[in-house]
Amino acid sequence: MLRGKVLPTVLAVVILLMVVVNVVLALGNQTLQSEVSERQQFIAQGVQLEQLNRQVMSVLVNMAMKGNDAELKALLTSSGINLGPSPAAPAGSK
Repeated sequence: MLRGKVLPTVLAVVILLMVVVNVVLALGNQTLQSEVSERQQFIAQGVQLEQLNRQVMSVLVNMAMKGNDAELKALLTSSGINLGPSPAAPAGSK
């Protein structure tokens, strides 16, 4: 008689443990998905800002070249922006 009650009780405890583990894993997964979403948004914003940065640099270079602004040219050069024409390739190179 006791054996008939023990088996269902053990199965119920195992099922309850499996439900608790499932809930814990689901919450952990939700946290990870949230972190990944934040990182993905950060990367997307970085790409947008890179495009904006290129446009700003292009406008500044055009202003420096058209206005012949020595101070702006010096600032761009100190920032690593090459304002001169690209060096000509040697005659023997392919």
